[in-house]
Amino acid sequence: MIVVITARELRNLFLSPLAWTLLAVVQGLLAWMFLLLVNDFRELQGRLASLDNAPGVTDLVAAPLFRVAAWVLLLLIPLLTMRLFSEERRTGTLDLLLSAPVTMSEIVLGKYLGILAFLLIVIALIALMPLSLALGATLDIGKLLAGILGLSLLTAAASAAGVYLSTLTTQPAVAAIATMGLLLALWMIDAASTAPGVTGNLFGYFSLRRHYDAFLLGLFDSTDLVYYLLFSTAFLGLTIRRLDDLRLRD
Repeated sequence: MIVVITARELRNLFLSPLAWTLLAVVQGLLAWMFLLLVNDFRELQGRLASLDNAPGVTDLVAAPLFRVAAWVLLLLIPLLTMRLFSEERRTGTLDLLLSAPVTMSEIVLGKYLGILAFLLIVIALIALMPLSLALGATLDIGKLLAGILGLSLLTAAASAAGVYLSTLTTQPAVAAIATMGLLLALWMIDAASTAPGVTGNLFGYFSLRRHYDAFLLGLFDSTDLVYYLLFSTAFLGLTIRRLDDLRLRD
């Protein structure tokens, strides 16, 4: 049943003008940024040749591109997740869904995986840009794969938060604003991690940016992986519990 719901959500996204518009805007913006980064790298190539252990095309093109892509996706995800449950609550179709012979876990995972599948397609298209440089330059495949993994984990975590917040209101716009505010707060909380003691370490651990930057440096730490998995699992669990509460009230 999860597969059926996932396929339905993915099909609905590709039938939506909003999804295609967002996809076109994201690809156009990041393609423009990619060309700027490539041009900057070409201008620096002469000076880099005289340096020992000079950064390569992966460090100067792929990593900055993925950093910009993270910002773009954090703005895109709230617009995609805002309607998942809030629209169905507003129109009353959620009651029909909750009365269907499927579990809350299947409903939540199906909708979540549908959104995530669409976003992974977006990430795959983004990854093709730096991968195209392999035709004329030497890429650090390890760093590139780490960046793709980090961007995928960040996207999965942000999507889980968006799915949960869409259950809290019947207004999609409110869900989008709340999701965007939460994600930006967790991204910028890293600035407060400079505080001494336990408080600074706690802020640093909850920072989406700090864990993501490690992947862009080519560093694979199980702590970062566990953070994103726990983040996603926690919000999906909250979503299931919220839907159970809504079903009991009805």
